[in-house]
Amino acid sequence: MRIQVLGTGCARCRAVAENARRAVAEAGIEADVEEVQDVEVIMRMGVLMTPAVVIDGKVTAAGRLSSVEEIREMVRQASA
Repeated sequence: MRIQVLGTGCARCRAVAENARRAVAEAGIEADVEEVQDVEVIMRMGVLMTPAVVIDGKVTAAGRLSSVEEIREMVRQASA
């Protein structure tokens, strides 16, 4: 599984990336968590508000600080 956290590197974006790492660890799954700060890449993905969470190429949240619990649920749904 590939999880991307899209954002400009702001505190909220870093917090979502950390929440994603915690969610993966707590769920006990194999996943790569990547922080994407390239604005061109973010725009190509259709994201207008950051931070955003992308799981296996699908935007699952944008424009808000996703909690560990929310990301864990996103991961569960994506792996189902």
